[in-house]
Amino acid sequence: MCVPAATIDLSTQANIDQVKTTHVHLNWNVDFVGQILFGNVVLNLITLVDQVDKVILDTSYLNIQSVSLEEHDLKFTVAERYASLGSALTIDLPKAVATSGTKFQIKIKYATTEKCTAVQFLQPEQTLGKKHPYLFSQSEPIHGRAMIPCQDSPSIKVTYSASVTSPLPVVMSALRTGDEEAGDGLKTYHFEQRTTIPSYLIAIAVGNLVGREIGPRSTVWCEPQMIEQAAWEFSDTESFIATGEALLTPYEWGRYDLLVLPPSFPYGGMENPCLTFVTPTLLAGDKSAVNVIAHEIAHSWMGNLVTTNSWKHYWLNEGWTVFIERKILGRLHGEATRQFEALSGLKALKESVDLFGSDSPKTVLNPDLREGADPDDFFSKVPYEKGFNFLYQIEKVVGGPSVFEPYMKAYVENFASTSISTEDWKNFLFQYMEKVHGPSMIEKLNTIDFDAWINQPGMPPVDNAFDTTLADACLDLADRWNKARDEQSLAQFSSKDVENFSAGQKIVFLERLTDCTPLSHHAILKMDTLYQLTPNHNADLRLRWQQVCLMADYEPIYPQVVQFITQQGRMKFVRPLYRLLHQAKNGAQLAVDTYLQNKSFYHPIAAQLIEKDIGLVKL
Repeated sequence: MCVPAATIDLSTQANIDQVKTTHVHLNWNVDFVGQILFGNVVLNLITLVDQVDKVILDTSYLNIQSVSLEEHDLKFTVAERYASLGSALTIDLPKAVATSGTKFQIKIKYATTEKCTAVQFLQPEQTLGKKHPYLFSQSEPIHGRAMIPCQDSPSIKVTYSASVTSPLPVVMSALRTGDEEAGDGLKTYHFEQRTTIPSYLIAIAVGNLVGREIGPRSTVWCEPQMIEQAAWEFSDTESFIATGEALLTPYEWGRYDLLVLPPSFPYGGMENPCLTFVTPTLLAGDKSAVNVIAHEIAHSWMGNLVTTNSWKHYWLNEGWTVFIERKILGRLHGEATRQFEALSGLKALKESVDLFGSDSPKTVLNPDLREGADPDDFFSKVPYEKGFNFLYQIEKVVGGPSVFEPYMKAYVENFASTSISTEDWKNFLFQYMEKVHGPSMIEKLNTIDFDAWINQPGMPPVDNAFDTTLADACLDLADRWNKARDEQSLAQFSSKDVENFSAGQKIVFLERLTDCTPLSHHAILKMDTLYQLTPNHNADLRLRWQQVCLMADYEPIYPQVVQFITQQGRMKFVRPLYRLLHQAKNGAQLAVDTYLQNKSFYHPIAAQLIEKDIGLVKL
């Protein structure tokens, strides 16, 4: 077995080299009036070295009230905030713990505050039903410390349990074990997560929630107003899980439930174990956006079971997950679909590289997250798509899926329930390939420029030349529009051009146009009339269409852009559209005013990044 190496995580202030958390128990009360969670957390700890005299935990804007060990109060200090890492909580032990391997428990009484970046409280009017408040958490990458005083590093994996008292139903990233009346209209809900996870995967949502079974181990949860649509949209979930199991190892989390969140959720999905959080922008009405579920299910193995040990190695979570997601789609819909998705992803990667600059350290697969750096600032398609392309290149070099897919399964089996680095991953790759296929396979692996892939900025060093079978018609149509620069040439187009296109093909068609010289306003109007792009409900298609229009300074689209970026808060959509609106003719002030009028709607993580995107905060 290949054992993970020691961890260096510059995104935590906790003394993870001296003491380790093994279990977290949360006793929480939900206060919608005060918009806080309050109660206590009990941490099970074990020393890793001799003579440990203190425990240092990560916190961010928490109100720490007391700390105790075996009912005896302990002295503690909360440091000033340090960069994006928050405030270190230093707990002095009554005497040094003499030997490594010693277990003990610490209880911390605390509450979240109004500055909490991990939990968003919604007023009733911000929900679909408009009658009840709502809260949900989002802790990735380093916001877990704003919800729980903890060792907020992906290198620390814990089991957890929780007892949450609330006036509204509660769901968590764990298995529900029961509930009981608590008086005064309150109920206490109990949960248990038996598989170890990092702190960023501890998640909660509370609101007017109802559930509907959509498979033998899956329930979809949401507000009652959207339950019928959500249950239909996600009815194929079990096929994704079963395909993932066929590719890798048995699904070990017990349940795979889905929670459709209110529209301010900043991501497409969040792979919280047992309960994936998803954006309502996936409810396109035609299942054209459910590929995101394949991605989140793939995280059950890549990220949740085998985890990066620091955010420097984030690609191990996301690059692998995209790779498995596309394997699942290929198994279900054919290899041409996998290739088509890869081409689309390559376009998204190029956009991220262009945004940061091809020599930017933010385009490195293993970025240099120096001490104090905010991992959120490095969030882009780079770890997802550059990571995918890296793995795809390795698969080709070693001999294709017949060689690579058995390795994928062995990789999960070897590193399950651990946190690893890129070096750990590479060492096991070479070890496995030599053991199973002999020294000649090492010669093949050595033809790959690992340093260029891992440590150099910009686009991948190798063009994987994906099959363009499904993309050719889209690209050809885009090229025809690009060449049609006068009134007469526009007469060649008709609504039949796209009648056989899937939603994905329409998106690729529009993606290609964003690489071209902006279209004339007359051409944009003609295209919209023929293809009915503005009324389309697929969120990814709306994004690409509005990008085409904004790049051309087409002001009639501005109201639709404002509507879209204030209907939902998914960063994939709102950030690029805010940037383009801010850059467009007569759009800068509109972008700023729109954001300021709707700031409270966005999740705190999204709000911070939008402010940077439109110049309200300097980078």
